[in-house]
Amino acid sequence: MICDLSNGSTIDPSIVRRILVTSALPYANGEIHIGHLVEYLQTDIWVRFQQLIGNRCLYLCADDTHGTAVMISARKAGVSEAEFIARMQESHQRDFAAFDIRFDHYGSTNSAANRAICERIWHSIRQAELVVERDVEQLYDPRVGTFLPDRFVRGQCPKCGSPDEPGDNCSRCGHHYSPSELIEPRSTLSGATPELRKAPHLFIELEKLRGFLESWTQTGDHLQAEIANYLKGHFLGEPLRDWDISRPAPYFGFEIPDSPGNYWYVWFDAPIGYIASTHEWCERHGERLDDWWRSPECEVHHFIGKDITYFHTLFWPGMLKTAGFSLPTKVHIHGFLTVDGEKMSKSKGTFVAARTYLRHLDPSYLRYFYASKLSSRVEDLDLAVDEFIAKVNTDLVNKIVNLASRTAKFVESTGLSPTYPDDGGLFVAAAAAGAEIREAFEATDFSRAVRLIVALADRANPFVEERRPWDLRKDPAKAGELQDVCTVALNLFRQIVVYLSPVLPRLAEQAGALLGDPITRWEQSQTPLVGKPVNKFTHMLRRVEEKDVLAMIEESKPAGEVDTATASPAPGVVGSTTWNDSGVPLAAEPLAPECTIDDFQKIDLRVARVIAAEDVPEAKKLLKLTLSLGGDTTKNVFAGIKEAYKPEQLVGKLVVCVANLAPRKMKFGTSEGMVTAASTDGAPPTEVFVITADTGAVPGQRVH
Repeated sequence: MICDLSNGSTIDPSIVRRILVTSALPYANGEIHIGHLVEYLQTDIWVRFQQLIGNRCLYLCADDTHGTAVMISARKAGVSEAEFIARMQESHQRDFAAFDIRFDHYGSTNSAANRAICERIWHSIRQAELVVERDVEQLYDPRVGTFLPDRFVRGQCPKCGSPDEPGDNCSRCGHHYSPSELIEPRSTLSGATPELRKAPHLFIELEKLRGFLESWTQTGDHLQAEIANYLKGHFLGEPLRDWDISRPAPYFGFEIPDSPGNYWYVWFDAPIGYIASTHEWCERHGERLDDWWRSPECEVHHFIGKDITYFHTLFWPGMLKTAGFSLPTKVHIHGFLTVDGEKMSKSKGTFVAARTYLRHLDPSYLRYFYASKLSSRVEDLDLAVDEFIAKVNTDLVNKIVNLASRTAKFVESTGLSPTYPDDGGLFVAAAAAGAEIREAFEATDFSRAVRLIVALADRANPFVEERRPWDLRKDPAKAGELQDVCTVALNLFRQIVVYLSPVLPRLAEQAGALLGDPITRWEQSQTPLVGKPVNKFTHMLRRVEEKDVLAMIEESKPAGEVDTATASPAPGVVGSTTWNDSGVPLAAEPLAPECTIDDFQKIDLRVARVIAAEDVPEAKKLLKLTLSLGGDTTKNVFAGIKEAYKPEQLVGKLVVCVANLAPRKMKFGTSEGMVTAASTDGAPPTEVFVITADTGAVPGQRVH
């Protein structure tokens, strides 16, 4: 038995599970970008893992096609809505395929199957007497001539006053509201001030489902603990608001059969697209929809971003329960993508389209980096450029692929040894580690799985280094020893790649081709290959070049747009005025007394790379960092930044350290230096910012 860390229960590996998996449906009004890919790559990795261990797992998706946004975009493009969404679906599927995201079926919410299932669910909701009709005052754009959906209205949050917030919920305080509640709203379509106009709308009385929703969200393991607590604190502590599920014409969508002139709101028919896509798959494969959506023997797993938690954990379960469909076994919710600690920005070039990424970088890099950062918690994922380059080059190229690239060529003529040689227990230990790696993948704790796998490469590489096959090949008398060393190295490489195959399917294909044994089953990690021919080694993964990353970022910047965060002030303009820098930090901690240049030169500041970071459980504020100053020179440093950084956020960063500080013995160990950081005197411990080096700096360089 193995432990499923998502809920603490046990899973019998011999039982084949039937699992249906979905991601949130991409909206047919824009291209796929690297922020979207966090979700689809996470889902694809989990599905591939389930298939690798022998479970029957389907991955279903579709384009979310309805709504005012699509209608307006089609008008601007001078085409029908049907033609517009067909173009977008082709673009989306092309981008997903390029990142090795493999769907069993990819449909559209604008399908006959979706219309039919919407009508069936709607009939159940009507039968349950959950629908009421009342007039609604809604914002209307007089210039464009249409009612405005949430996404086309921005204004000031009615609760906390945050400016420029969208029309449904505040990104600052999380408060949900209707667009008409915004203070000083404006239309993003035309910039006009919207008018309030009255129209009849249909509502689902969600409060009538309170008992069920409280039970479903607060018991079992359907949701992460932080999500269950969020729902309890923000929604279930007061009467649930009725859900407005209709929109008046003009609107692109399905007209409600028993309410002519009204259309189902996009958030009604979009999740039903999960069921419709399954129906279409069943039609093609001769299967029954009820075996996937009305069977206790089938697990249903949704992967979504935290911004659509409300819809997937309250409305959607309520709809499914009322209509007699299976409830989600688990809703896996992830955070947003940030780049170098900030929101993705078009002006800075960090809002990168999938197509743009592919013109510059290998998709395997992003698959691996995201996997190395994703956990089972609802946390934002940061793509720090320096860390991205370092992690891919160090882990994938230098540690993993290197095992094959340095040994395969020496056994192309002889093949693998007929029996598995003595490797000091490396293969057996790595096979045993498979249970823990499997648990981590099952729990969607991919970062832990990747750490465990890379640890295997860290143990395998010294075996090759110590036995130096490149020297053994020079002595014909040592041909047998050479074959044995290469057999061990290639088997350890293959074993690692089997574990990594859900993350890196292309590398798995290459490893299978090299050794003449396609990687298709988890069990292949448990038995070494012997007596097999070795094919000619071909290039697998090259190192990430910083120039390629910078070129991608540059291409992503809007033409002719200036990044005001980095632009130089105009002649005669004081810099702090240009950037509106506050004087609070300096006032809180005034400048220290003057020192001489001789005093300053006593301090040896160096660029260092964080190559390892770990928590110090006994200390409230400390993280233990291992800093590389280049070559074999490292220093262990204890830094009081635990409340501001997680260990995994620091690995790979170039920091500035005080390298000649006298060692200081602490009860946790000896600190051999100091990492520099900025903060304001009296600020909370979460507001500490490690000083990092600019692009181009390398470990060991002195800071002058």
